[in-house]
Amino acid sequence: MAQTVGDFFWRRLYDWGVRRVYGYPGDGINGLLGALDRFDGKIEFIQARHEEMAAFMAAAHAKFTGELGVCIATSGPGASHLITGLYDARLDHMPVLAIAGQQARTAVGSHYQQELDLVSMFKDVAGAFVQQAMVPGQVRHLVDRAVRIAVSERRVTALILPNDLQDMPYEDPPRKHGSVFSGVGYRVPKIVPYDEDLRSAADVLNAGKKVAILVGAGALHATDEVIAVADKLQAGAAKALLGKAALPDELPWVTGSIGLLGTKPSYDLMMECDTLLMIGSGFPYSEFLPKEGQARGVQIDIKPDMLSIRYPMDVNLTGDSVETLRALLPLLEQKTDRSWRDEIEGNVAAWWKTLESRAMHSADPVNPQRVTWELSPRLPDRAIITSDSGSCANWYARDLKMRRGMMGSLSGGLASMGAAVPYAIAAKFAHPDRPVIALVGDGAMQMNNMAELITVAKYWRNWADPRWVVCVFNNEDLNQVTWEQRVQQGDPKFEASQQIPDVPYHRFAELIGLRGIYVDDPERMGPAWDEALSSDRPVVLEVKTDPNVPPLPPHITVAQAKAFMSTLLKGDPDQGSVLVDTAKEVLSGIIPGRKI
Repeated sequence: MAQTVGDFFWRRLYDWGVRRVYGYPGDGINGLLGALDRFDGKIEFIQARHEEMAAFMAAAHAKFTGELGVCIATSGPGASHLITGLYDARLDHMPVLAIAGQQARTAVGSHYQQELDLVSMFKDVAGAFVQQAMVPGQVRHLVDRAVRIAVSERRVTALILPNDLQDMPYEDPPRKHGSVFSGVGYRVPKIVPYDEDLRSAADVLNAGKKVAILVGAGALHATDEVIAVADKLQAGAAKALLGKAALPDELPWVTGSIGLLGTKPSYDLMMECDTLLMIGSGFPYSEFLPKEGQARGVQIDIKPDMLSIRYPMDVNLTGDSVETLRALLPLLEQKTDRSWRDEIEGNVAAWWKTLESRAMHSADPVNPQRVTWELSPRLPDRAIITSDSGSCANWYARDLKMRRGMMGSLSGGLASMGAAVPYAIAAKFAHPDRPVIALVGDGAMQMNNMAELITVAKYWRNWADPRWVVCVFNNEDLNQVTWEQRVQQGDPKFEASQQIPDVPYHRFAELIGLRGIYVDDPERMGPAWDEALSSDRPVVLEVKTDPNVPPLPPHITVAQAKAFMSTLLKGDPDQGSVLVDTAKEVLSGIIPGRKI
């Protein structure tokens, strides 16, 4: 049988190192799927339940491997379903290739069934490179450019292949004017600033007496280098959510997460520092960074367009975080005054006591903070943790202590609901020997994550380690938005929009052959985690949590306090328990360690 365009397409992706693709079938890609079947399993096809979930999986694959993530969908609605997951990859700077089918070339422009203008549709999310193939000789350079641009620029790219083209005999481009002869291969370059710029950065950092470091996803592979720099500067370090695994939380000068979901030590660190070193982070909330003019700044980022857009920096360094920090380290002077570091460590130690006190507060029935607090010391070595957006992200950000060798992520820039379970599935395919835990709110489970449990049921027996746990915070409330209504808008909980049905998630797991565990007693929380993490099959751990435990920000502004009081004056449907739970949280910050 002659090699078709589809056959060549997969062989070319294989030559680029692609070994797995996430997707869902449809007649717009039948030629590609037939060719993939003929490729004898060299590229694994993972069948998601929905194209959006496949795109999330591709983004997570890129996050947890550093490789190109690939997703595929049919024409029309299949392609449009990819968009949200692709935006997740784009906003978090992940290399992802989207492959979409299209109607036959003769039908394009005829208002044919399932015919969308896919080039225009993908133009924003995959603006780095989106093209539709029209002749066989074009496919070679389209694949090469799409992959090379995605991996070199850490961007989303898209290729559209009409269905009639996929089954045509493949032809190399003819050797004549107008043809392009492309090749395979890309190696990441060493990118380091000039010595002069490194010396300027060192001058700023050496002059600082109270240095604060903020690390993001760009520092995930620079753990040792960040520690060495922090020790020389006697600095404290906060972590953006995507950089949560960049530094172990056992280090006494690591203040934890920053921002609305962050910690008080991180807030104090930023409000009191005189120098800021930002490494590989696009953390968006400027109100949690030093006031303009308070601190001198140095920023390191591989992407120049991310420099000096959150805080006006004195020195901007374009470079790989590992190589740049290694080059910067010999230029830094060893600081001997420990007063700033001692203050930071004291704040961090007190904060962990406050968190423990908050986690152990009584609630109706289970305090959601206790869910992650009990998990934290039980996390297996090399665990991968994913979180959804919503109130569960607060507890992931604050209560979970990351150790060396662990990984964790969530939808960062997009902050989309529904990412935790597909992230956890992709993490398990990428690392089948590692335990994976997903933290998910009941809103996201109902939105689209329950269906992906079927994907787990289909594939889990292929995993070397069966430990895969999704923990569902069942509070019958779209909780993060409820609290935003109260604290940001000054409005009571709007039950028509916020209350959601009570679903037995653990029973659904049992129905499809997984293990279900249900917890509505706080004293059962620790043993339930033990049970889940020792299971011989994937687990849905459903916890009945209290929706009225407030996800307090690290600093409560006057405007937030006024809005909250306005909520109470208007009359909130859960007013009694909201007041009691909020009082417990606030008092635990004043008298940490005392059980309230």
